Amino acid sequence: MIRKRRTRIVATLGPASRDPTMVASLAHAGVDVFRLNFSHGTHDDHAAALQAVRAAEADLGRPLAVLGDLQGPKFRLGSFAKGRIDVAPGQMIRLDLDATPGDRRRVGMPHPEVFRVLRPGMLLLVDDGKVRLEVKRSDARSADVEVVAGEALSDHKGLAVPGVTIPVPALTPKDQIDAQFALRIGVDWLALSFVQHAGDMAGLRKIVGTRASILAKIEKPAAVNDLEAILDASDGLMVARGDLGVELAPEEVPVVQKQIVRAARRRGVPVIIATQMLESMISNPAPTRAEASDVAGGVYEGADALMLSAESAAGAYPREAVVMMDAIIRRVEADPSWPSLMRAEHGEDADEDVDALIAAASKAAEARSTACIVAYTTTGATAKRIARERPLHPVLAICPDDTVARRLGLVWGLEPRVAAQPGSIDIMTDDAARLAAEYGVAGAGERVLIIAGPPLGSPGAANLLRIAHAPRLKG
Repeated sequence: MIRKRRTRIVATLGPASRDPTMVASLAHAGVDVFRLNFSHGTHDDHAAALQAVRAAEADLGRPLAVLGDLQGPKFRLGSFAKGRIDVAPGQMIRLDLDATPGDRRRVGMPHPEVFRVLRPGMLLLVDDGKVRLEVKRSDARSADVEVVAGEALSDHKGLAVPGVTIPVPALTPKDQIDAQFALRIGVDWLALSFVQHAGDMAGLRKIVGTRASILAKIEKPAAVNDLEAILDASDGLMVARGDLGVELAPEEVPVVQKQIVRAARRRGVPVIIATQMLESMISNPAPTRAEASDVAGGVYEGADALMLSAESAAGAYPREAVVMMDAIIRRVEADPSWPSLMRAEHGEDADEDVDALIAAASKAAEARSTACIVAYTTTGATAKRIARERPLHPVLAICPDDTVARRLGLVWGLEPRVAAQPGSIDIMTDDAARLAAEYGVAGAGERVLIIAGPPLGSPGAANLLRIAHAPRLKG
């Protein structure tokens, strides 16, 4: 099954969608990557969901990637004696380390590392910014804050301190347990939340090694400031607009989103745009026009993938949300102006043989008689390098095993498939032309561009470009 679009779809599995029948339905509707959110659900839930994805993969006939998303260090208020309190601007509240349930005068905040960075005049944003608290006094164990805006506080709401780097490791003890479990069940990608600098990703890499690809969620301003180093340390990025939008002014978020997507595209690192893309479809069968435009904007920017969160995990219309996102992506990619936007931004030039080869292939692919590119890739690097150029023809990425193929499922424009590595260049040429015809990406007699790196089946940079023509299939 070949997708009729280049931009990929990531969907979060949850109570509304982890049933095997629904997972299969979502895969057929267009999901390329399924996300397991370790902020919610049990290990048994996630293991069952992954097995459902593998069953859907076998039924669909194309690789499906699984992304494990670690929770990261989440700062929260404690509990209240009555579950919540009403607040009003001007009201004073004390935050402290006491675990006793709170009231209108005080509440616990069990994070000494946060108290250490608080200073008078700082803002605390609670419940995604619905409540704003200004610090009036602070010490190592407590802080007196004034309500600036908001109406209510309730148990365990999340909080953020905008513009401040909090000295806490991105990998919590829970994350380390979840990461080891995710690797045992066989996730293809592992995402780290609340990354603040490249060192956070280095810590994840030590745990993961080569067992999965790793992805940095960019949701802190500090991470934006260290973006190039984070790109060096990561296999992928996510523009996590939910928490990023809490810490940045609303007008800054779209600008930072474009900055992150452009930086990732220049480097050939796959990038996902996430959060609130079709938010109203949690409870409605159709999106708002603004949401449709938001999804379209991500496609016009050339992001590798767009993500559904609560829309697919807990919403009333998970399949409809996938169908809608698929339809919007297809419509944008049919826009006559879309190809010029994809060609407008190229990756960084490098004086290497593989870059010269791919530049030549990209130029050759512009000919009208060219139907597709077939890339033989042992590690996935060659296929990702081709995708960086955003070729408008299908790219069939022939991989030696499921591990490589599934990881490439996140990458723009790639159609990864597992096939035996050919024993010679002549066999490779015939196989590539035949596979292009069998998968329906080239008609009889159409040109197929083949990129590979002899010796075939061995890791290394591509250094061979061949031209073949798709055969006429028998029967």
